Amino acid sequence: MSGASVYQGPERLLNESFMTQASPVRLFKHRVDGRIDTHWHEFFEMGFIVKGSGTHVLNGVPMRLGRGDAFLLTPADFHSLEPDPGETLELYDLIFSDLFIRDPLLELLFERGMHHTAGYDAADTAAAEREFELIWAEFAEWRAGSDMLVQGGVERLLIQLSRRSGEAGKDQGGGHAVNQPIQPAVRKALIYIQHHFRDTITLESAAGSCGLSPNYFSECFRKGTGVTFQTYVQELRMQFAKSLLKATRLPVTEICFASGFNTLPHFERAFKKRFGASPRELRKQ
Repeated sequence: MSGASVYQGPERLLNESFMTQASPVRLFKHRVDGRIDTHWHEFFEMGFIVKGSGTHVLNGVPMRLGRGDAFLLTPADFHSLEPDPGETLELYDLIFSDLFIRDPLLELLFERGMHHTAGYDAADTAAAEREFELIWAEFAEWRAGSDMLVQGGVERLLIQLSRRSGEAGKDQGGGHAVNQPIQPAVRKALIYIQHHFRDTITLESAAGSCGLSPNYFSECFRKGTGVTFQTYVQELRMQFAKSLLKATRLPVTEICFASGFNTLPHFERAFKKRFGASPRELRKQ
């Protein structure tokens, strides 16, 4: 790209471009020999590195990648991928919509945190490769029972990643334990909020996601998290905007709307109040 090119900002990959309602899951094999620019998607994505090395930047945070490394992205995440000089990254890329994940697995994956990255040992790497190959074979020749085999394979891969990333979090003193006590319904709503905070999200829609009335949900949410629903959503949007400012050249106006804010003046006032600097000032720091 020449220096005179106009920066278009991160691309958003849409469900309709990759999946159908009848088939809410797809598996790809990719060979990446050049940079994949910052983008986000409406769907979930699990990547698993088979060969090569490079750098994965997730929500503005760079991480090294090599054989046996895995990551899971949600619709709220943005990332870029770049192989090392002279390297080609080979990876499985599993994408699926939220309709594909059953509620118990969704809660298992996200009850302690939103991000899953892990490095597998040799045995787990081999086991994951077998699962991916089974899924690949079923897609290549779809037969009776293929849907159940694919569902089972994907669920095993996600559970394996959840366990490995949980162990890594303990080793690093990480993890994002939710406040206790907190109702299972509110935990479910927290997952919904994490995945939809960049969209128009209301107290009513969050309450509806977990089957509670708005008033009761508001009370339970504050007891469980220590903050109001609006404060929680605003903080998610603020942190997302801050990451975009640091990781991309996206104009401030686009960052405002991409982060879930409706007007630029409100965004700039709220941002300066939260971080002590305007979006443009923070970007220069």
